[in-house]
Amino acid sequence: MRKYFEFDKLGTNYRREIIAGITTFLAMAYILAVNPFILSGADLPPELKANYPEFGAVFTATALAAAIGTLLMAIVGRLPIAQAPGMGLNAFFTYTVVLTMQIPWQQALAGVFLSCTIFLILSLTGVREAIINAIPQGLKYAVSAGIGLFIAFIGLKNAGIVVANDATFVALGHLTFFQDNLTPEQVLAAKNALLAIFGLIVTVVLMTRKVNAAIFIGMLVTCIAGMIVGLVDVPKGVFAAPPSLAPTFGAAFEFLGDPSVLFSVNMLIIVLTFLFVDFFDATGTLLGVANQAGLLKDGKLPRPGRALASDAVAGMAGAVLGTSTTTAYIESAAGVAAGGRSGFASVVTGLMFILALFFFPLLAVVTSAVTAPALIIVGVLMASSIAKIAWDDLEEAFPAFLTILMMPLTYSIATGLAAGFIVYPVLKVMKGKAREVHPAMYVLFFVFLAYFIWLRE
Repeated sequence: MRKYFEFDKLGTNYRREIIAGITTFLAMAYILAVNPFILSGADLPPELKANYPEFGAVFTATALAAAIGTLLMAIVGRLPIAQAPGMGLNAFFTYTVVLTMQIPWQQALAGVFLSCTIFLILSLTGVREAIINAIPQGLKYAVSAGIGLFIAFIGLKNAGIVVANDATFVALGHLTFFQDNLTPEQVLAAKNALLAIFGLIVTVVLMTRKVNAAIFIGMLVTCIAGMIVGLVDVPKGVFAAPPSLAPTFGAAFEFLGDPSVLFSVNMLIIVLTFLFVDFFDATGTLLGVANQAGLLKDGKLPRPGRALASDAVAGMAGAVLGTSTTTAYIESAAGVAAGGRSGFASVVTGLMFILALFFFPLLAVVTSAVTAPALIIVGVLMASSIAKIAWDDLEEAFPAFLTILMMPLTYSIATGLAAGFIVYPVLKVMKGKAREVHPAMYVLFFVFLAYFIWLRE
């Protein structure tokens, strides 16, 4: 074991790797509650929830996908990087594909499976670098930032901090419950909003104090506070057999055999969006965490094909199990900071996810007020890439700005992508710089133009 994971070469040991693996798990354990909450449509009106998979089945799929993906990265990629269903991709799955485009969740899972299959082919054939070079750097940063704002907006909405308003579209929600003219529903909404704000403050304080498991601990403290004031149900137990996977397992294959669905414009947009976001998110995360661990050689990732193939296979497995795209997690940096240097740390993290399967009763009581702070904080972290955009160059800045702005305002990651990818080549052509645009960008221009013409009418 020591030889396989190169302990001596990396200057590490079992104790350090075990601590690192547990640290990474605690830093990203929030996904076990947040992902099922989003994918099951738990924050949507009751009449819409029938269009989404069951919370319990998605919880089991999430834990298993995280375990499989992390163990693959550990054993095949031999890196201290954990994987789980990605934030942003789960929001796109629920709020854009299923809610806005009104596509069955089973078909959305088929799109996830196809995108990860393509990602696997790109990883094994070495096409990754060519595609990365085709996309302008500013748009890459914009996609990450836009998704961050979108996720944060979802968190604010779920918490009731931001609400719908007929005059201004959105407005500040009820944050006090002392007025005499409030309805019982408004009083409850105000209490939940205040609970979410409390959780957000706790989480931010923990993060500023460099606590590795800040998001998870923040959710835990918020949940306990909610139980004390009667806003969160007390768990009926601690341990239980994992919920059945039957409602979601293999559901993706219901649509993969139907050519009319498989080759539709709808499916093309879904696959391209999942592929694009995961492609750059996974690559950026792998490079960032590996760099922090001191594992890069001449700026390159060790065993890149294996690492990216592990990410792709994990996504395919997650789709079969019943969850949105599984990808590398930046929270792995917490484990690296704790001393993790080898894939053995990821072995520990993967085993922790398997163990978490039996703690479902504790997560079943989670409410939107508990998950909202995690969404907002993750949004903040993703939005930080805004600073890297060349704002002094309008032909680069405007498409990036449009991408960022349209994602939260249209409640659609795909629409934000489409807007930026259409405007960018147009501006370059009008500026006389058509040759500076990679041919792939022109292909994407027509694909996303078709999206607006046929799917957004």
